[in-house]
Amino acid sequence: MTTLAEWTEAAAAVEPRNQMFIEGEWVDAVSGATFETINPATGTVITSVAEGDAADIDVAVRSARASFEDGRWASLSPRDRGQALIRLAGLIESHGVELQLLETLDVGKPIRYSRRVDVAQAVHTYSWYGEAADKLYDDIAPTGPNALGLITREPIGVVGAVTPWNFPMMINAWKLAPALVAGNSVVLKPAEQSPLSALRIAELAIEAGIPPGVLNVVPGFGETAGRALGLHPDVDGITFTGSTEVGKLFLQYAGQSNMKRVSAETGGKTPNMIFADAPDLDFAIGAVGFSIFWNTGEMCIAGSRLLAERSVYDRVVEEVGAMSGGWAPGDPLDPATKAGPIVDQSQLDRVCHYIDRGVDQGARLVAGGNRTLTETGGYFVEPTVFADVSNDMDIARDEIFGPVLSIIPFDSEEEAMAIANETRFGLSAALWTSNLGRAHRMSAALKAGTVWVNNFDTSDITAPFGGYKESGFGGKDKSLLALDKYTNVKTTWINLGRGGV
Repeated sequence: MTTLAEWTEAAAAVEPRNQMFIEGEWVDAVSGATFETINPATGTVITSVAEGDAADIDVAVRSARASFEDGRWASLSPRDRGQALIRLAGLIESHGVELQLLETLDVGKPIRYSRRVDVAQAVHTYSWYGEAADKLYDDIAPTGPNALGLITREPIGVVGAVTPWNFPMMINAWKLAPALVAGNSVVLKPAEQSPLSALRIAELAIEAGIPPGVLNVVPGFGETAGRALGLHPDVDGITFTGSTEVGKLFLQYAGQSNMKRVSAETGGKTPNMIFADAPDLDFAIGAVGFSIFWNTGEMCIAGSRLLAERSVYDRVVEEVGAMSGGWAPGDPLDPATKAGPIVDQSQLDRVCHYIDRGVDQGARLVAGGNRTLTETGGYFVEPTVFADVSNDMDIARDEIFGPVLSIIPFDSEEEAMAIANETRFGLSAALWTSNLGRAHRMSAALKAGTVWVNNFDTSDITAPFGGYKESGFGGKDKSLLALDKYTNVKTTWINLGRGGV
């Protein structure tokens, strides 16, 4: 399909799953309640989805616990678990058109990206962890001749996964693939804005050979279903991606219940620093558009603070302002569209509030700043560029999660570093320079989990992802290090000397 008409016709034929998926079966909420999931490009209802609450979470956790304790999944060989994940990857690939449509309808992601990024990344993640399953070794401690110290990893048990709406398929895969390959059973609570692809993939997991009860999906709201999962005494660990404020709530829930393990990837306010000696200034300026306007700025790593050295500042402001027009939003089912709508009315209101704050606090509005395409009924906003921003303004300090860029001038490497680190967040940072010494100095001094030098958001599943400070805690997503979140380390000390075995 290559035209808007073809994709629109295909979208009309999609029949999304809208019940909960527990013990391999479609079930309604215990209360019978439902909630509407909205197409953000039109403001219309896609379907009504079963609304889980504490009662449904309890049913799902009991299913997951039973599946873990009887060993239907955890007792399989690593190779068998890995092969099931590889089969799941293949099924996601073969159902890619359906899944990309679900993602585009549910969160407004442009159709050109929902397959190339979201589906493709999910396929790669499940297959990568599936291939790694039988290549993970335990350790032996360096003991003397009279002892044997075995260091082994075991699954933690029941994992609760709470995931966001900006990259549903991809981030779900980052959570589910390592949790499952380690032998855990999972209860997934997808964001209420984006439950549809998660429900379909859970169904495909059964087809791939993952036993019933091992992956359960309970749609619902954070205040009810998410809270219940965090407080449940029979959940052994929570993995969460979302706002810093909600991440802190999960720490409270753990303390109020069973001290369950919590890992969270939370907010960000990435400094993207362009020095006058950038190896290719045109390329660096061009990358700014991708860093903040791609995915409508709904990215935790969005380069929302652009720091430009004073000698190139005016050029950067002028060219970025002009370039922003190339990211004007449009119908996400149109293959030509690069940016879609904001995910829902609440988030649109938040973005518009921060645009107003930027103007009120004295930043210079260079481009954008308005709602657009209102005739569609969707939640669209223009890509927005502010210049002459100071780091104490709200638009420079708070995570907006929308296509709003703040450009801040600096005069020296030391000033750039101070501005970059003056934030409660520490997820990522980027710098553009030809000075190798500066690149090393700044990479070491930046308080961020990922630093990009002369690129932005270039990585793959082999590299860990997570932040410092209020951008995250409790372990990383991606890479083999992600398995640390989903396994317990056990030491077995065997006496081989007198009186031993």
